[in-house]
Amino acid sequence: MTADDVGVEAFGYKSELRRSLSTRDLIVYGMVFMVPISPWGVFGFVWHDAKGMVPLAYLIGLVGMFFTALSYAAMSRAFPISGSVYAYARFGIHEVAGFFSGWLILLDYILIPALIYLFAAVPLQPIFPHVPEDVWIAGFVVFNAAVNLVGIRLTARVNLSLLTIELAALALFMIIGVVALYSGVGAGRLTLGPIYNPRVFSLSTVAGATSIAVLSFLGFDGISTLSEETRDGRDSVGRATIVALVLVGVLYMAQSWIASDLARGMTFGSLATAFYQIAGRIGGTWLRDTTILVSSVAAGIANAMAAQAAVSRVLFSMARDGKLPGPLARIHPRFKTPYVSTLVVAVISLLVGLFFAKRIDDLARIVNFGALTGFVMLHLSVINHYFIRERTGRWVRHLLVPVLGLAVITYVLYETDRLAKVMGACWIAIGVIYYLVLTIVLKKSARLQV
Repeated sequence: MTADDVGVEAFGYKSELRRSLSTRDLIVYGMVFMVPISPWGVFGFVWHDAKGMVPLAYLIGLVGMFFTALSYAAMSRAFPISGSVYAYARFGIHEVAGFFSGWLILLDYILIPALIYLFAAVPLQPIFPHVPEDVWIAGFVVFNAAVNLVGIRLTARVNLSLLTIELAALALFMIIGVVALYSGVGAGRLTLGPIYNPRVFSLSTVAGATSIAVLSFLGFDGISTLSEETRDGRDSVGRATIVALVLVGVLYMAQSWIASDLARGMTFGSLATAFYQIAGRIGGTWLRDTTILVSSVAAGIANAMAAQAAVSRVLFSMARDGKLPGPLARIHPRFKTPYVSTLVVAVISLLVGLFFAKRIDDLARIVNFGALTGFVMLHLSVINHYFIRERTGRWVRHLLVPVLGLAVITYVLYETDRLAKVMGACWIAIGVIYYLVLTIVLKKSARLQV
């Protein structure tokens, strides 16, 4: 048996999900999850915190996420199963580490669909002022849940179509933006100010902005949740993760560079709609409305659909191991999808979206805390599994890379908003209580049975 032949059975599981995704499907899924035009929704917040150095914040985020992507590639090859960080820490470190890694990443995965729905609904208000945000959120939730219930192949086809639309809209903005710049709008040309401005630069400033910018990158890690549904071998997840991250990272920096120079001299009425004000400045109402509509569809359908698919797989994986209620591991007999988890995610997304409707920035920071702390556990898993346990002796790949990734992410975590840290600490405390009830009261095994 070759490495690529090893399936979930080798880890004590039964193969239940349908293997139908190619490496290209995984790359598209990762790009759709990250959304190539994601900076449109958070541009104002990053621009404000980074004092205009938006592409620099994205560059630092890309570097940190690249090391993380390499760690995902390493662990997805060793453990080609659903569950992402939860599974990697569980098998790579210990059962307890696995539980808390899954618990931390759930703070990201469970909340991020709701955050995406808000980013999609808010910009639609100027175009459809008589349609409440709640209606948009509910509509997106129902549509995405239906597509995800039918099957991952349908999700993949919808993803490819929407990715094409996003890239076309992005190309349109960038072309019009460059023409406008060199016609005298904003800075009058592309400058180095958005990359590095010595008058306002400081590590804490950029790190604080990066803690918001990395929100755009969240999603490349979601590719690992589809490990049991790919047909191209266990290396396909790692390849797709790295390719999708780099492609989208380059697009983030390019568009935010253009937008930052176009924003020179502007005063934004709302940070949440800053990018669309820039689009209106260079192209008028039609370009503003076009970017709003494409961004809303990309976020509310493509991005959120991918997010819902990812979190349902994590819930499925943890429930399969007895760490969450058993019904969450149920697979639909016809569609071969974790339908109970999918429906639960839809309900939670709707409730969270309605609750945080006026506090988008707070929700964004909480989501980032969950993702970044989960990434910390991922890097520790690589070091423990490969360098300590397996004694591979690969100092660069299995020690230096995860240590560098760990350093970048830990620093960004340190500079995150205080509210995010408090909420994150509360989530961890709840996890500790839940785990103690699970192991002491309910007598669930804390040891692997493989």
